[in-house]
Amino acid sequence: MPNDTFLSRRGFVAGLVAGLAALTLPRSAAAFTVDQARTLVDSTVADINSIISSGKGEAGMLRDFEQLFARYADVPTIARSALGPAARQASKAQLSGFTKAFQGYISRKYGRRFREFIGGRIEVNDARAVKSYFEVISTAYLQGSSPFEVRWHVSDKSGKSLFFNIIIEGVNMLASERTEIGALLDQRGGDLDRLIADMATL
Repeated sequence: MPNDTFLSRRGFVAGLVAGLAALTLPRSAAAFTVDQARTLVDSTVADINSIISSGKGEAGMLRDFEQLFARYADVPTIARSALGPAARQASKAQLSGFTKAFQGYISRKYGRRFREFIGGRIEVNDARAVKSYFEVISTAYLQGSSPFEVRWHVSDKSGKSLFFNIIIEGVNMLASERTEIGALLDQRGGDLDRLIADMATL
C-alpha cells in the first residue's frame, strides 16, 4: 500500500517539484542568500505552472517532471537509500536497473498530483550548512491547507549541489520511501529483479 501520509495529507506535489530546482545551491553556504533561494523557487513555480497550463496530457506532464527530477535530484543516492539493506546485496546491474525504475516510479508518484499546486506558493525562510550538507527551510502555502514547514537537504557529494531529501513537518521522504519500497520488496519475496520489472506499472 502506498504511504499516503507523505502524499495526501498535505497534497504536497509542487512543493517537491519546486524543491528539486530550488535546491540547486552554490557550493559555499556563505554565498547563498534567502533572496537567491526565493528567486529560484519563484522561477521554478512559474515553470511548473507553465507545464500545468501547457495543455499537455498527463503522460507529457509526467515526462516533464521526470526530467526535472533527473536534473535536480541525486537520484542514485535517493534510490539506494530507498532500497535500504537490499542495496548491499544487489549487483551493480541490479542497482542500475533499480535506480532507473525508481526514477520513473517516484516521478509518476508525485507528478500525478501536479494540479494540486495551482495557486500555491513556497516562501524560503532560511538556509544553513548542516555538517556535510545544506538545509533549506521554507513555508508552503497551498489552497485549502494551513501553511506548513518544508525542509530540503542538499549535498554536492555527486560533484554538484543536488536535492537528496525533503522533510514535511517531520515526515522524512527518505524514510517514507524506504518503508514503502521495503514493503513492495517483501511482497515479492525479496526478489529485486521482480520488483524492478513491476515498478513500471506502479
